[in-house]
Amino acid sequence: MMTTAPVLILLNAKESFVVYCDASKMGLGSVLMQKGQVVAYASRQLKIHERNYPTHDLELAAVVFTLKVWRHYLYGSRFEVFSDHKSLKYLFDQKDLNMRQRRWLEFLKDYDFELRYHPGKANVVADALSRKSLHMS
Repeated sequence: MMTTAPVLILLNAKESFVVYCDASKMGLGSVLMQKGQVVAYASRQLKIHERNYPTHDLELAAVVFTLKVWRHYLYGSRFEVFSDHKSLKYLFDQKDLNMRQRRWLEFLKDYDFELRYHPGKANVVADALSRKSLHMS
């Protein structure tokens, strides 16, 4: 299979950001975009203890990971986060949260963003990054 290097754009501080994130049983992945073009990619493998997380915690971990990686771009600006896990939208209204979820929600309160649902079939880049093989270079 032949692949080409991705074309990234320089970010424009005056434009808003859009983030797509995803989690799998292998890792977390996300894409930072402006005006429909990619600014940056990020991904990492799951840590051993994270492999036991339920799906909604993994999806939330992907959002937290993304905001930490691109804090210098996202902090202080309004942006959208797209996830393929519909129930994340309702996490902010839940009463019975574990300590990890509470800690992550406190972290998320520092950011001005709207969490939106984006079907997994359409979230191909973040999905691919979250499933990236351990042996890829």
